[in-house]
Amino acid sequence: MKIVLIGQAVFGAKVFETLMEKGENVAAVYTPEEKPGSRPDPLKEAAVSKSIPVFQPATYKDDKVFSEYKDLKPTLTIMAFVTDIIPARFLDAATRGAICYHPSILPRHRGASAINWAVMMGDTKTGLTIFWPDGGIDTGPILLQKEIEIGTDDTTGSLYFNHLFPMGVDAILESVALIREGRAPRIPQEKAGATYEPPCDDRVAKIDWNKQAWDLHNFVRGCDPQPGAFTWFKGERVRFLGSKLLKETSAAPPGTIFRIDDQGIGVAAVQGSLVVGKIKPEKGGKVSGSEFAAGQGMKEGDRFETLK
Repeated sequence: MKIVLIGQAVFGAKVFETLMEKGENVAAVYTPEEKPGSRPDPLKEAAVSKSIPVFQPATYKDDKVFSEYKDLKPTLTIMAFVTDIIPARFLDAATRGAICYHPSILPRHRGASAINWAVMMGDTKTGLTIFWPDGGIDTGPILLQKEIEIGTDDTTGSLYFNHLFPMGVDAILESVALIREGRAPRIPQEKAGATYEPPCDDRVAKIDWNKQAWDLHNFVRGCDPQPGAFTWFKGERVRFLGSKLLKETSAAPPGTIFRIDDQGIGVAAVQGSLVVGKIKPEKGGKVSGSEFAAGQGMKEGDRFETLK
């Protein structure tokens, strides 16, 4: 089969490298347009190293871009970490269609931040879906799905890098084999249970100290490592990373620091408490909770604030 790969970043590069190692015919690679002064995308670098043509269109709405794509005469299009909007005519151009990787059990958690929201909403399991995109946002028939458990201390980062990244690469290769053999199903997504959430960015990452401790723990884990759930200390915005739920409770108001030790900063919450292992201040990189506390002169009884 003649494959066109649309993707980006380390995940896209790993999918490309694995396809090449398996002897697949990757005819071309599409990656996002580079910003001036930015480093080349890892997928672009991987493709260039193998002398595979790379296309970086500013938009997929351009007729010339579509004409170039059609001239490649792809058998299959693979979408591996795609943030651009790909018009339906691209998806239909390949003789066997297009498949897309999505890190959730569709139809739950459609959207760009599926892993984040699974953790933030307290889901006990997640997974990945390889589906046949149809021009909607993570709609289209399902080819295959894989499930994993979400541990009580898992973060978006740990789920992705330890599980959904390597599983996703393998699932794409499995899907290619099923398509080649003519055994790839097209299972319609159920309407029941479908959800869509917005991107997990600073518009949604502000900590609400009215949340119960368990919900706050989930919220911090879901924003870890990006964008980082944030609050304020002495007027400076700080981001929480490495949350652990504590059995002990505190009668202090939510957001109050009641413990500082090598584990981090103990913070009171509604019906419980948590320890924050790492803090990322507005300026500079992340540091341990105890290091941040020492640098700020933090003491028990101080409080993280909610500012507008």
